[in-house]
Amino acid sequence: MSYIGRTPTVGNFQICDAISVVNNQAAYTMQVGSVNVLPETANHMIVSLNGVIQKPNSSFTVSGSTITFSSNLVTGDAIDFIQILGDVLDLGVPSDGTVTSAKLNNDIISGTTALTAEPADTDEFLVSDAGVLKRIDYSLIKGGGITVADSWRLTADITNTDADITANLERDDTAGAGYIGSAMTVSSGIFTFPSTGVYQIVMYANFKVTNENISTLQMFTTINNSSYTQRADIHASSTAGGHYKNSSASVFFDVTDTSQCKAKFATDSMNSDCILRGSSDKNETHFTFVRLGDT
Repeated sequence: MSYIGRTPTVGNFQICDAISVVNNQAAYTMQVGSVNVLPETANHMIVSLNGVIQKPNSSFTVSGSTITFSSNLVTGDAIDFIQILGDVLDLGVPSDGTVTSAKLNNDIISGTTALTAEPADTDEFLVSDAGVLKRIDYSLIKGGGITVADSWRLTADITNTDADITANLERDDTAGAGYIGSAMTVSSGIFTFPSTGVYQIVMYANFKVTNENISTLQMFTTINNSSYTQRADIHASSTAGGHYKNSSASVFFDVTDTSQCKAKFATDSMNSDCILRGSSDKNETHFTFVRLGDT
């Protein structure tokens, strides 16, 4: 490359501290500011002994921070100076705007540099913020999308019972059923969430009601694993004869602590003429849990 004016200087040029010759000694330690220095090679040095520039790898060799002359020095010899040139092939710092895509190898990002797992929270990404390149931690941009989607159902009919649903609950296992993320768990009718976050809980009721009766399916949640609050209900009624009734209700639930935030379902106003239908083969009365985002 040609320049107008003086050619830019590159490399890390250093003058070693003065070295006193020891009679009948060839090896000496090189320091700059009393700190050992390690030249790239002997070819990256200019050494003057008794006013004569020495030939690298002939008049002297270098290993680490030690320079060894080809013969022992004696009293009266003088090491005039040792200049370390640094990496003379160093291109220095490129000027702004000079590194283009053409300068980058096509395989700079390849399978050998690919992550094989989710990044750590402190891993960083490069983003363009209004044209300015900035770095950002993964913890600030992760999330988004559905990470939990689960479906459970009542496997047997409930009749003439006004109480929490504590049994005959199973995860949808019909052929083709799909889920996202970890499963909900249930114990005696109490549902536990696999992770914190904001969930949409939907209950779907399938009733058969006869002879001018009304029946109810209720949803309850707790944030302290103790006292429950009724969040939603579904009513079904009949004026005469037998009728099938289907309906749904949903809530958003902020699960801030999986050990404290729970959900359960219950029946009410049920008698022998009211049936909340269940099945182990298909979804009659069933419940879905979908995590929408972070708490």
